[in-house]
Amino acid sequence: MLFKRRITNVYNTAVGLKSYAELNYSGFRKILKKYDKVLDSELQGPYLHEKVQRAYPWLPPTKGKLDHWITTLVNLYAKCVTHGDHLAAEKQLELYQREQVVWERDTVWRQMIAQERRGEIGDGPKAIGESTKKGKKPVWIDFESKWGRIRISKRVVYFSVALSVFVALLIKPVLDRPEPSNCFAILCFATVLWATEAIPLFVTSILVPFLLCIFRVIRSQDEFDQRLTTSQATKYIFSVMFSPTIMLLIGGFTIASALSKTNIDRVLITRVLSFAGTRPSTVLLSFMFVSCFASMWISNVAAPTLCFTLIRPILRTLPPKSSFAPCLILAIALAANIGGQSSPISSPQNLIVLQHMDPPLDWLEWFSVALPVSGLSIILIWLFLLLSYKPGRTADGTTLEIKPIRASKEKFTFRQYWVSFVCVVTIGLWCVEHSIEEWVGDMGLVAIIPIVAFFSTGVLKKDDFEQFLWSIVFIAMGGSALGKAVQTSKLLEAMDIVIRDMIDGLSFYVVVIVLSAVVLVISTFISHTIASVLLVPIAAEVGANLPVPHPNLLMFLTGLICSTGMGMPVSGFPNQTAATQTDDVGELYLTNVDFLKNGVPASIIAAVVVATLGFALMKAIGLQ
Repeated sequence: MLFKRRITNVYNTAVGLKSYAELNYSGFRKILKKYDKVLDSELQGPYLHEKVQRAYPWLPPTKGKLDHWITTLVNLYAKCVTHGDHLAAEKQLELYQREQVVWERDTVWRQMIAQERRGEIGDGPKAIGESTKKGKKPVWIDFESKWGRIRISKRVVYFSVALSVFVALLIKPVLDRPEPSNCFAILCFATVLWATEAIPLFVTSILVPFLLCIFRVIRSQDEFDQRLTTSQATKYIFSVMFSPTIMLLIGGFTIASALSKTNIDRVLITRVLSFAGTRPSTVLLSFMFVSCFASMWISNVAAPTLCFTLIRPILRTLPPKSSFAPCLILAIALAANIGGQSSPISSPQNLIVLQHMDPPLDWLEWFSVALPVSGLSIILIWLFLLLSYKPGRTADGTTLEIKPIRASKEKFTFRQYWVSFVCVVTIGLWCVEHSIEEWVGDMGLVAIIPIVAFFSTGVLKKDDFEQFLWSIVFIAMGGSALGKAVQTSKLLEAMDIVIRDMIDGLSFYVVVIVLSAVVLVISTFISHTIASVLLVPIAAEVGANLPVPHPNLLMFLTGLICSTGMGMPVSGFPNQTAATQTDDVGELYLTNVDFLKNGVPASIIAAVVVATLGFALMKAIGLQ
């Protein structure tokens, strides 16, 4: 029995070593095959023959010794256990080996899942507002007391400040009626939490409807104008949280997921970039337009990540200290931010604007303003980056030539054609929704088409649905609830006097300029989505109090400028992603100086384009 156990253990080790060598050889072969496919080279054959096959683990004598070792173990097992039956010995040893592999896989998998649940491993996507830095949370206050060492983090301080403001406003109301006064307290509490990210943003959004109902800030919308009970307010708040706009947001996630999973985005983008050539300025502009276009359809969260993956081969071939690398990374991030204003589904702030508009814009009207604004903004920012970085020259003054990107040679499959067809039909219906409103009802109803089409046919799975950015959905739902509460609690009516005093005597365009500056500053330092949640209702009220009301125009303007706040590393997801890009030795490509020196002017350029060209186009389409 002792010999049987020892022989079995050594056999498992020998077979595992052989499998390990075969796995590594297969890995080399597949990596080289992928390399040849992407770069259109023929490295696989020569490299395998000259390097891999001549290494010690894959030399014929080495493999022969290992096979001889395994055969010897089988013979020993047959002699000691199966009474000389080699066939039975091989079957039993193979069975033990399979059981050992299954046990090890199960054990390791269970350990990994347990560690992931405890938060000990994993570097997956973080919730909005959750810190992406590893290690311990920063400590602001650290001192010894008779109860032990007390450490207070920055988040605890921020949450304490928000809670203190909230309690103070509840104890000392600033308005006469309880509903608008309580709503103002909740608005300030949520604003501080959103601005400081004391708790994750989506948690604050979930907390908002709870507070609105508990403190009874909602009044009935009938002729009685009564204060709703907690039960009545709960039903009302939850009914407005899941609106057609939320369905449109989920439909946008579905389209983005389908385009990414079927590789359509990568195929189309590489084909477009293959025409960019080798001039740094042309490559830079091409990537900016590609990043902007990708942000329109697969969100400005996923688009820069995809583009950063595509530029890796280019970055590795650049000479040391080349200014083209940080210029290209920053350009992609800025263009992705601009792409966030280009289509209604490219970012949540656009959907928040549509939700507050009455009547909402259709897609053609949105494109007629947003596309020219985005195009001009990208060209102007491109020219500015060329002047700032001078990416066409290397550190020693020679002309830089970029390695061209080769188009993907993959042919479209039936699944890719199916996804493309559904996407085109859905976007087409969104564009003409106003004309067919009596049949489709709302754009949110049209958004159900891709959800059913992709999940019912197996293009997307349950796991894909679970990977949607649900934190953004809950932020939008919380913002909708807060916006409706500000309106129904009569808080906006209470703000009328203040707003009228602010804009009294100002021309319409001066109001536009002042509003643009305020929105730009706020959206630079807090999430673009949160900025729109807070500022779009105010823009609507400002527009309604003008001598000639223009609430929809000011809301549209506010939504577009929210996407132009990109002067800081924390200004939006594209900037956050760009700020983490490192070279092969782990050094960051971008610093805070890059964002301040180039991001701030780019933000101002984009905001000025919205306030000039965008404003003129809004007036041209008759937006009020």
